[in-house]
Amino acid sequence: MTGSSFGHIFRYATFGESHGPAIGCVVDGVPPRIPLNEADIQFWLDKRKPGQNRFTTPRREPDRVRILSGVFEGLTTGTPIGLLIENIDQRSGDYGEIKDSFRPGHADWVYQQKYGIRDYRGGGRSSSRETAMRVAVGAVARRILAVLTPDVLIRGAMIQMGAHAIDRDAWDWDRVESNPFWCPDAQAAKAWEVCLDGVRKAGSSVGGVIEVVASGVPIGLGAPVYDKLDADLAKAMMSINAVKGVEIGAGFEAACLSGESNADEMRMGGDGRPMFLSNNAGGILGGISTGQDVVVRLAVKPTSSILTPRKSINLRGEEVDISTKGRHDPCVAIRAVPVAEAMMAVTLTDHLLRHRALNRRS
Repeated sequence: MTGSSFGHIFRYATFGESHGPAIGCVVDGVPPRIPLNEADIQFWLDKRKPGQNRFTTPRREPDRVRILSGVFEGLTTGTPIGLLIENIDQRSGDYGEIKDSFRPGHADWVYQQKYGIRDYRGGGRSSSRETAMRVAVGAVARRILAVLTPDVLIRGAMIQMGAHAIDRDAWDWDRVESNPFWCPDAQAAKAWEVCLDGVRKAGSSVGGVIEVVASGVPIGLGAPVYDKLDADLAKAMMSINAVKGVEIGAGFEAACLSGESNADEMRMGGDGRPMFLSNNAGGILGGISTGQDVVVRLAVKPTSSILTPRKSINLRGEEVDISTKGRHDPCVAIRAVPVAEAMMAVTLTDHLLRHRALNRRS
């Protein structure tokens, strides 16, 4: 299997399955003498781990990370960093009844067609369990950014659950971590709680929209033509399980704007530096960061594992009806927020190191 690595200079590769003994990764390209310890990584993993409230999967994984290599006396050595998280709370028996059937909306059928074999326990390699390692790598990336560009601040929020969007005028970053949905709108969070309780009790699921904002990004990250910052961000976000759409800045709404209203006009600021009067470009022009906030949104589909029977087929080509038992998120977008933040951090770090390699004066 190919496709388990991401990045250029700052590069990582993950391994492991949902119900295997462990998941892990190797991170390469980390500069030496960056302060890093397990607590730095665990802080971010704790934001993603399952079983923290009734709105996420009840699977109880402590997600305790171990640093196996690449760090000595609290500093990175410049050699590959090995990270490992043991799987503790697998219940593979939940999948025994459907091991020969293909779950609608999952990767079961295409994995079987492509490889002739698949790990049916929780989806194996296609499970969102893999994203725990993305969060761990994102924590390493954040430590690099903190040293090289300390003004960078990466924050994510869920701005829509199902058909219910937030009131953007009520946006308050301080509210994001005070509710189980990473929601910046206190009233919307209350409404979502009632909505998701109903969805969960019905054994169904809903999707959501996540917005990630990176402030303090240096000017000049990204390169024409195929290494655009927004192109790599789009790939990073689309690679997250269950993500079906990505937009930068105004995104699809830009198609509804006129040329006059879409253009981010410029003036000279009081500090003698140029300033933009709007940010429809999402902080990226021509694939290169402008110094404005980098804004990315991603649409996450409903969790495919639901109790309502769905039509499918099995390995013998027989038509079957499947209801997926086990422990699943009624809205997987919730736990995707820290994952999306991590992929923003990873992509910015890779582009920062590439930029510094080509521009000595930077």
